Amino acid sequence: MATSDEQLPGVETPAVSGGRLRRLLTRVWPPVLVLGVILACWQWYVAVSGVPSVILPSPADVVAAGIAGRATLFSAAATTALTAGLGLGGGVVVGLGLAFAMVGSRTASAVFHPYLVALRIAPLIAIAPLVFLWIGDGLLSRALLVSTMTVFPVAVASVDGLRAVPREYTDLARSVDAPPIRTFLRIRIPAAAPSVFAGVKLAAALAVVGTVVAEFLTLQSGIGYQLFDSAEYLDTSTTFAALATLVGLGLTFYLVPAAVERRFDWG
Repeated sequence: MATSDEQLPGVETPAVSGGRLRRLLTRVWPPVLVLGVILACWQWYVAVSGVPSVILPSPADVVAAGIAGRATLFSAAATTALTAGLGLGGGVVVGLGLAFAMVGSRTASAVFHPYLVALRIAPLIAIAPLVFLWIGDGLLSRALLVSTMTVFPVAVASVDGLRAVPREYTDLARSVDAPPIRTFLRIRIPAAAPSVFAGVKLAAALAVVGTVVAEFLTLQSGIGYQLFDSAEYLDTSTTFAALATLVGLGLTFYLVPAAVERRFDWG
């Protein structure tokens, strides 16, 4: 029978929950405070200067525009999130596959590395017309463009992490005749996890950026289209509201892999 001082498995004590809450608040309140100061100064400047709202709307106007167009913004954000999610998923899968191949084979590294760099050098806006010509300008083509942006950071960070495993770990595995695949799965991958997640977090932010660029080029749907459309009609308040929605979406994409990284013990 458990005593009052023992913690049941899977059950958090109030002290543990309180400690996590305090750590969360410690991380959250500084940026929230800075945001509050920025919004207050912004509101004050608009009120004092009398600048036209078409040039710089007040935060209150932006909130009102966001509330009025919440259905449209939500639909656009969902479209952007779907495209970015598909592109990020494809980039992570291909990037990890390339990293595993490049670490496991010098020949693969020599073959894939220059093409990986070339893919990163080529700007998205330069290859987009070709992609649209070959497969159209729908969801698949936009996701493919996003994948081209996300492959590089995932692959490079993963290769660096997999190659940075301490030599004594791999020497110990060889001393006990551990199979190479077991060494790879049980030693290299856990040791490389921080680098892999660093690449995935960077790729997640780039996925949202790439999606908006693709939406600017196609002008069909998504946050990118909403930004263009509202700016074209000088609806600056809605433009700011769409931009705020985009920032929130980008933060969400970044924080999801960060939360997964903190949740699991990869050691």
